[in-house]
Amino acid sequence: MIGVSTETLVDVWQRLLADPRKSWVLFEHGTCVVLTAPEGDLAEQATEILRKFGPAHAGSSAGDFGVIDVDAADGWVVTGHHQDVLTYVAPDEPRDHSDLMVGLYGRSKRHRDGSELRVVHIEDRRGSADPA
Repeated sequence: MIGVSTETLVDVWQRLLADPRKSWVLFEHGTCVVLTAPEGDLAEQATEILRKFGPAHAGSSAGDFGVIDVDAADGWVVTGHHQDVLTYVAPDEPRDHSDLMVGLYGRSKRHRDGSELRVVHIEDRRGSADPA
């Protein structure tokens, strides 16, 4: 698999997840876990979610995916069976840009992240949002 640099992934996710109330954790192959209720060690919290919802299992809901063509960055976001686990796929990664191939590629990246569990960036936005 062709890799996307960590710096590029961080930049993409910062543009895609611009909500100042959303903390998130990025894994090595482009999977991002959005923490809607961040508490304690964010890397640990995200790792537990990805350990459970990252690996793909054919024939189960863990093999399901959706593909979103995003405006804020070139490429796609591939969703899975957990609404807060998202994987970025760059336009130069899959040769075939059909939704099926992009989705399969993103699912394979999520599977690797869910198996290897290597955190490369933490965006801790707790306390950064203005009180309403």
